[in-house]
Amino acid sequence: MNKKIAVLLGGTSSERRISIKSGRAILESLLKSGFQAYPIDISDYSMIKLAKEGFDKAYIALHGKGGEDGSIQGVLEYLKIPYTGSGIMSSSVSIDKFRTKLLWKSVHLPIVPDVYIKNNMKESSYSLAMEKVSQLGFPVLVKPNNQGSSIGITFVSNIKNIHDAIDIAFKYDNHVLIEKFVKGQEYTISILGEQVLPSIHIVTKNNFYDYNAKYKSLSTEYFCPSGLNIIEENKLKEIAISAWKILGCSGCGRIDVILDQKKKFWLLEVNTIPGMTNRSLVPIAAKEVGISFDELVLLILKMSN
Repeated sequence: MNKKIAVLLGGTSSERRISIKSGRAILESLLKSGFQAYPIDISDYSMIKLAKEGFDKAYIALHGKGGEDGSIQGVLEYLKIPYTGSGIMSSSVSIDKFRTKLLWKSVHLPIVPDVYIKNNMKESSYSLAMEKVSQLGFPVLVKPNNQGSSIGITFVSNIKNIHDAIDIAFKYDNHVLIEKFVKGQEYTISILGEQVLPSIHIVTKNNFYDYNAKYKSLSTEYFCPSGLNIIEENKLKEIAISAWKILGCSGCGRIDVILDQKKKFWLLEVNTIPGMTNRSLVPIAAKEVGISFDELVLLILKMSN
């Protein structure tokens, strides 16, 4: 087995540290499986060299902007190097929370009500947006529109704190989504090719599954099997695969949802390049159906475009 694989990691996004962890785990697995695998930190590497150095495939372990937004996918297609994950269009749409939700809404999938605002809006437009936020009712979540790993998200319980939360979100993106906070239980469901893996129930002591809950807190718990009954599990799988396919996604990814107190599922967002660290969710779900981490890495590689 002499395939030469570039594991793309690092980058310049706010998710750089997580990307390096994912990339290192993937690299070790590929080396163990006999590939010529090399870590490529795209923050200090000229991508044109990938073709010159004879790489057969690229394994994308980049998170956030520059990795999940279609830009690196476009470069790889130009270089004619197959890569893991979704293509240019689906990647660029999926990282955009607002446009993702528009597509989901178009096929009547359940989305949380929201208000979309842009930086430097006219004062009259901003005031109108704040009126709509008040109509949503509090609490709300204020999110940068094109950002992953829950970075820049603020839980806001009243109108007094909304402007500070918006300012925080604008530090990460010029477009912000303000969503009604749905109280309930959080789940994530992973997709591997055409296979929908078992759902995972995420339990956190925080208001929601935020950055600290994901990467720092030792109290966050993951349950797989999730505890959903068969009807609920099948309903969630149906919603997830529909949400995945309308975006045109491929390879491996993850859909996050919340189950409210009336037992209704609501779509939150999609992750087209999920984490592959020791705390990551796709490997947990894969293990439940007998797929080891090394097998998972190989399956994702085989599905490369």
